[in-house]
Amino acid sequence: MDKEAGAQDEIYLKRLERHHDELRWLYMELYENDSMFAELMDNMKHFFTERNADLKNQDAERESHQDWYKQNDMLGMMFYIDNFAKNMKGVESKLDYIERCNVNYIHLMPFLETIEGRSDGGYAVADFRKVQEKLGSMEDLDSLTASCHKKGINVCMDFVMNHTSEDHEWAKRARAGEGEYMSRYFFFQDDSIPSQYERTVPQVFPTTAPGNFTYLPDAGHYVMTSFYPYQWDLNYRNPRVFNEMMYNFLYLANRGIDIIRIDAVPYIWKELNTQCRNLPQVHTIVRMMRIISEIVCPGVLLLGEVVMEPEKVVPYFGTIEKPECHMLYNVTTMATTWHTVATRDVRLLKRQLDIVNSLPKDYVFLNYLRCHDDIGWGLDYGTLMTEGIGERSHKQYLNDYFQGYAGDSNSRGELYNADPVTGDARFCGTTASMCGIEKAGFEQNGEAMERAIRLDVMLHAYMFMQSGIPVIYSGDEIGQVNDYTYKEDPQKVADSRYIHRGAMNWKLAENIKDPKTVEAKMFSSLDRLEHIRKSEKVFVSNADTWTIETWDQSILCIGRYFEGEKIIGLFNFSEFDKTAWINETDGDYTDLISGKVMKPVGINVPAYGFYYLKHISE
Repeated sequence: MDKEAGAQDEIYLKRLERHHDELRWLYMELYENDSMFAELMDNMKHFFTERNADLKNQDAERESHQDWYKQNDMLGMMFYIDNFAKNMKGVESKLDYIERCNVNYIHLMPFLETIEGRSDGGYAVADFRKVQEKLGSMEDLDSLTASCHKKGINVCMDFVMNHTSEDHEWAKRARAGEGEYMSRYFFFQDDSIPSQYERTVPQVFPTTAPGNFTYLPDAGHYVMTSFYPYQWDLNYRNPRVFNEMMYNFLYLANRGIDIIRIDAVPYIWKELNTQCRNLPQVHTIVRMMRIISEIVCPGVLLLGEVVMEPEKVVPYFGTIEKPECHMLYNVTTMATTWHTVATRDVRLLKRQLDIVNSLPKDYVFLNYLRCHDDIGWGLDYGTLMTEGIGERSHKQYLNDYFQGYAGDSNSRGELYNADPVTGDARFCGTTASMCGIEKAGFEQNGEAMERAIRLDVMLHAYMFMQSGIPVIYSGDEIGQVNDYTYKEDPQKVADSRYIHRGAMNWKLAENIKDPKTVEAKMFSSLDRLEHIRKSEKVFVSNADTWTIETWDQSILCIGRYFEGEKIIGLFNFSEFDKTAWINETDGDYTDLISGKVMKPVGINVPAYGFYYLKHISE
């Protein structure tokens, strides 16, 4: 054995020593299977050995700076590879543009093998070790991640753990009646047990894919399908499923992925007579994933997708002693932000931010204004009820508002999964269209366009002020509007989410050089905010963050403090000039946008305007 290999073995053994006993205890608690645990140990060592030298060096660097992702320079961008630049080679050719956007973290939407027409946007994976041919190959992925790392850009991908496509090899063999593979899913000969599940398990898509089971006439069995009928739920009670999925996880980590987004994580463990959501065993599995990554690839972060209210989201961070996910999406704040736009009332948002700000500073949230998915109105209706706002009527108002039908709205977009029985529906649209850029452009109304751009920029400024890491959706940096061409594509027409997943318009992106254009106004405004965020240390994730009462329902005020520096952000969610009746009496502040010196006392904030006020230290 050469010297380098010996040193690497020593590193591995040290990490293993630190975590082995807990991993074994958790595994045996769940599976009581010595031989499967031994196999997992052998394979972890194999994947460590296979990990290339650059990635191992990055692991060592990140191990010694464990807060590396909590700094104020982290900014994410998410996109579909084909919509952004046709394929992986195309993305590689656009890295200079990504750098110009100040982005150092790209989330590549699902790119693994899937079947056209039965893909759920790539979330029905047919092969975890193959890239969709139209997007490239695993070698292209290796090349892209290596090029990203040279530029200091981190790469995030989705790891779909809850289910496979019905076209996955396991599913095909299960369908053919092979018991070994049937046991990797939930197969039932008749509907007696499925009907027991249906009594307690909520439906994910009640209108487009009702129920939680699909009958397979050719196999003579029912199979559990929580999402779509072509997505078969994996049975994590079977240790073979856990082990094989961990090998897929480590294989992808070794391709240079820095952040692995665990899709639909609350759903992965099923128990009869429960909702099959957020069960204790889910946390055991996520904790084991965290331990496995800390042993084999400690430079990799786990990002949990938990689309639920804060009290159900927070447990997925684990505890300080036994952490689970490194980062989680701040879903409720995103939905509450759009509620605030529609009502011009910041009270619920202020309360939501107070909840997030009261959590331990080690918890890192990913903040966003929108993503590839629809916006569901999962708000704090308990609080809204105390103000006389009912859940059904308010959801109706929000959907009417963002379609442009109510509340003096300038928004444009479409509903998703509208349920005529419950009146429930989710909403789809780009940030720019929701802010009025689409409508103003269509009407050729210059004044309305300025106002829409101001609202869009203010929302980004507010997002950057939140605690955590901001992520923008590709195209939002140039104010790209809804794309209605999805209606002409038979594969997409039934799914209105494609309205905000339009292809990146590179022709429009060229306009960022012309200051008179919408694209340049958006791009330069965000560029300025991003540079401020990177240069002011109060924007680190673990700064003190709090809200300040403004005595005006339309103005939100956020304070940030870190190592003697303080910034106050003021954000006007109304189309009218307003006064923030704050009274900070600790001296003068500089507005980081205009350079103007002012005292933060009774400040006039223009319509859809904002201030970043930095305390001038003595």
